[in-house]
Amino acid sequence: MCGIVGFAAAPGRVAPESRVGEAMNAAIVHRGPDDGGVHREDAVLLGMRRLAIIDLGGGHQPMTSADGQRVLVFNGEIYNFRRLRAELQGLGHRFRTDSDSEVILVAYEAWGEAAVVRLEGMFAFALWDRARGQLLLARDRLGKKPLFLWDGPDGIGFASELKSLLALPGFRREVDAGVLPGYFAFGYVPSPRSIFRDVRKLPAGHYAVWRDGRLREERYWALDFSPTFRRTEAEAVEQLHERLQAAVDDRLVADVPFGAFLSGGLDSSVVVALMAQRMTQPVKTFSIGFKEARYSELSGAKRVADLLGTDHHELVVEPEATELIETLVWHLDEPFADSSALPTFLVSELARPHVKMVLSGDGGDEAFAGYERYLKFLALERLGPLRGAAALGLCAAGAVVPGLFGQRLRRVGQRLGERFPDSYLSGVALSRPEQMRALLGPAGAEGYASLHPLFPPGDTRPMIDRIVDADIRSYLLDDILVKLDRMTMAASIEGRAPLLDHRVVEFAVRLPAHLRVRGGRGKHVLREVARRWLPSDVLDKPKQGFAIPLPEWFRAKLGAMAGDVFASRAFRERGWVQPAIVDGLLAEHRSGRADHAEPLWQVLVLELWARRFMDMP
Repeated sequence: MCGIVGFAAAPGRVAPESRVGEAMNAAIVHRGPDDGGVHREDAVLLGMRRLAIIDLGGGHQPMTSADGQRVLVFNGEIYNFRRLRAELQGLGHRFRTDSDSEVILVAYEAWGEAAVVRLEGMFAFALWDRARGQLLLARDRLGKKPLFLWDGPDGIGFASELKSLLALPGFRREVDAGVLPGYFAFGYVPSPRSIFRDVRKLPAGHYAVWRDGRLREERYWALDFSPTFRRTEAEAVEQLHERLQAAVDDRLVADVPFGAFLSGGLDSSVVVALMAQRMTQPVKTFSIGFKEARYSELSGAKRVADLLGTDHHELVVEPEATELIETLVWHLDEPFADSSALPTFLVSELARPHVKMVLSGDGGDEAFAGYERYLKFLALERLGPLRGAAALGLCAAGAVVPGLFGQRLRRVGQRLGERFPDSYLSGVALSRPEQMRALLGPAGAEGYASLHPLFPPGDTRPMIDRIVDADIRSYLLDDILVKLDRMTMAASIEGRAPLLDHRVVEFAVRLPAHLRVRGGRGKHVLREVARRWLPSDVLDKPKQGFAIPLPEWFRAKLGAMAGDVFASRAFRERGWVQPAIVDGLLAEHRSGRADHAEPLWQVLVLELWARRFMDMP
């Protein structure tokens, strides 16, 4: 695992000096504390920081081909590199190292741009081809590894993390105010845009070629939801087991100690069980919990750890952990309001003294339709023509029922009154429409669908496929995978997600709906695979999620901190949100009359981001 940076000059221009590449590298040294390097020539600047996982002594980057005509910087892991290496050797190619990085270089020599399609894993890389005068940029199928692109006046800059681009000459810290409604709706800046006007993200499953001052993007992979599995449930369970075990086996290839994050839920428990099938020593597992029992998964994680005989480590998070917010803001690059980034960072820190790589259970809910919101949405959709009457009734009831229960009734009523796709996206959103209008003024008046166009007109697929597909291209890409990448990298460890092996995901979404959703629950076939190792009390417990006690914290120390931030002159003059509305939300929340923890967290994170990335040099 690593971080990459660079710049390709437009015709008639030259790349920045090597010291600029060194400054870009310095901003992401946490991604690769083991090694680093810079390559510069007039047309291109390439830099890389390395966290050594495979071929500890032979994977130095930037890596140059044997003939000196191609130079690579690469972030990620190629899980099929040994198979590709054998195929390339069969074609007469020779290798100087045992690294997966060199396989990319040689594969490009053999197959050109088509080499990207042959790579299996998580990756973002830049490959300079001196003979052709072109730079190839690529990102893995599901977007596990990030790649930001800057359209500069003298060429194109790129980096694994946005903060590296700040070191490029001519970079303007100009916020794209048009992404703020999307941030307040979903808690992240929706791809492919970024918080800065001239920066965007290379889309997942794409590669791009920079040549003669122009960037050509190509999509090389798209997820196909067409149902193709027509065999029995028992055969589905067996085929899924084989794919899952292969995905875990691929991710156990490492020359360093490794372990797993374990929440005690279905997804992480399956991953740990599959790891245990292959390891001669107990799996090292790591869990985070809270003093507030309804947010803590420690007892469930300990139960699974005991069942599977793992070497288990756990940590109870105290409210003082909120002091880490500014650290998280720095590592997350953009305003990012998923508060579970905090425990993800802490569990990564917990793991760091013991391992250098961890497997996680991320992706199971998207691939196997596991979120409760899917089932709740589909249940509301089945009301059909009764939706209008039910919406009026619930809103009326919410107006007279006091407290948080009345607030919840009103929210359900509002969702029932919305048309698709806003009726689905409102269940994903962190802020309600009236809050967005109050906070942002006219800019917050648009519907959710206009902020993140995920549902193309004329799509006739089953509704479960449409909403799962949207989540894979939005919530998974811009929230879950960002959190996993940035928080593990912040602790200088590598995170791998076997449930997001593209072969597993392709198999899962092509299963008929009854093998994914049954008996009012998702992930049916995955649960049946897990019954081989885990008892029913583990598999059938309600899903808890990775939430933190934000409502309680905002009524205590975090609320005091937020009050100080919101009272500052910088916040009140910034002009992005309405300070009086924020003051009202905080006062109402701290009094216990309502729960505004999510929008308050969004405003706090946004302001702390602005202080770090806009106000500081």
